[in-house]
Parts: sequence; C-alpha cells; structure tokens
Amino acid sequence: MSTTARRDGTPDDNQPPAADRHKKATDYYVSQARPARHQHVDRKRGVGNSGAGEGVRLQKVLAQAGVASRRMAERLIDEGRVEVDGKIITRQGVRVDPNTAVIRVDGSRVVVNEDMQYFVLNKPRGVQCTMSDDQGRPCVGDIVGERVSAGQRLFHVGRLDAATEGLLLLTNDGELANRLMHPSYNVTKTYMATVKGEADNKLIRELTDGIELDDGPAKADFAQIIDVWQGRSIIRVELHEGRKHIVRRMLKTAGFPVERLVRTKIHTVQLGEQTPGALRALNRAELASLYKAVGL
Repeated sequence: MSTTARRDGTPDDNQPPAADRHKKATDYYVSQARPARHQHVDRKRGVGNSGAGEGVRLQKVLAQAGVASRRMAERLIDEGRVEVDGKIITRQGVRVDPNTAVIRVDGSRVVVNEDMQYFVLNKPRGVQCTMSDDQGRPCVGDIVGERVSAGQRLFHVGRLDAATEGLLLLTNDGELANRLMHPSYNVTKTYMATVKGEADNKLIRELTDGIELDDGPAKADFAQIIDVWQGRSIIRVELHEGRKHIVRRMLKTAGFPVERLVRTKIHTVQLGEQTPGALRALNRAELASLYKAVGL
C-alpha cells in the first residue's frame, strides 16, 4: 500500500502502479525552490561587536529578509519591536553581522543568513536514510546529490528506516538539528500507520497509556483510528520519542503489525501533498516555529 499522504495526513486512496514502487531514488523529482534563509547562532558576536563601518545596517538586513520595506523597518525599530541578540534596538543606523546576530521582530526570529539551508524531503520507501551507501542501494544522498556537489553540506535530522517513508528534514544548521533530535525538547512527530487487524478503542488506550517494550515502556502522546476496512486499519500516532523503530514496535507488541508507515509531520512542519522524492525549502513560518520549539 505505497501511497502518498493527503494534506491532512491521511493516505491517498489512489495507489500508484506496482512498477512505480521500485523506482530508484534518482528517478524522483527534486524541486528547485529557493531555500529559506536563516541566521546561525553565535552569541559571541552580533550587535555591539561590529566596529564603525562593519556589518550591515539593521533596517537593510530586515528589508533583505523580506520582513518589511526599509522605511517600514525603520518604523519597527523606532517602535521598539526589533531585538538583536536579546537587546531591544530603538536607534537607527545600528550595524549587525547577519551571519551571527540573532534578530527577532515582535518576538519572532527573522531568517537572514543565506548560507543556512533548510529542506523537507518526502523520503520514498526503500531509500536508505544515508548520504551514501557502500552497498549501492538507493539513498537520500542520491536525491540531494546535485545540491551537495554544488557545495551545499546537508545532513538529515534524525532517521527513517528504509521501509518507512515520509517527512525528513535536511539542513546544514547543526545547532537546530541537534536540538530537534534531543529528547528534552519534546518535539512531536506524527505517523500514519497501516496495520494488520481491525483496531478499536482498546488499541488507542494501550498506545496512550503506555506499552512495555524490551528497552522500556513507550507511550504515544496521541493516537487515533483513521479508518478500518477488510482486516486492516490506519492509525495516527503522535509521539516525541526517538527510539529505533518505536512506532512499529509499539503496534506489533499491541498485536497490530505495521504494513506501511509514513511520517507526515514534525512539530508544525507538514508533508502535505508533497510527492515521494520531492524536496522543498522550509518557509519562514515553519522555520520560526521549529526554532521556537527548541528555544532558539
């Protein structure tokens, strides 16, 4: 049952022909959308550390980031709505280093560093979650190879096993990636699982109350039955744990082996109607949401 997910996260009923399920990773379409821009965090530098003539005027940085026109950016500064490295800026002409300064407008972080790259990949089933594979198997690196060869150093945030498909974040922002993967930040991930067996509310209670696994108990933050038909069910599972094969193991232990697993969402970033193998840039709102979730 290799299908794409609808915008609400449920799988599409129109299944592709069997031949399409065995495409190589290089056969999939890669979007050429311009990546979102974002500043890297380096609290050692920023406003106040740039000497006379160094850095870029703050209003120009805001205008180039698409926040507002330069004149409107000046008004935002006058109104005390702009923050640089934790300090409210109210005077014009302040210069900042867009590569290191943490800039916020009305409390929301602004993306300004063009060197930082942020992408969402819909990883196809059968593709290894690696940038290269010594056994010659299709891998994520095959899909983003053009960007890597052009000098963009990308790595995936977390992993999906080869049989699992869906949303995978790719970036060169190590600080954001590390925090998203760290369990202390409780970043929620959403999966759609097609399982054997007709599920009922008993399964939902087991998932949310906790299931004992060989490496300790596992508990879903939320679970919901999406559909039941002809001896199979579609279950939506949300959790913030990142243990290996955690969703598959939970459902198998509960008596519902997984036939297909798709990750449809990480925090507020959704897979939507993105087709398998397609790559798109994160938008400003998605980036801001991720940074807020991990305290950056």
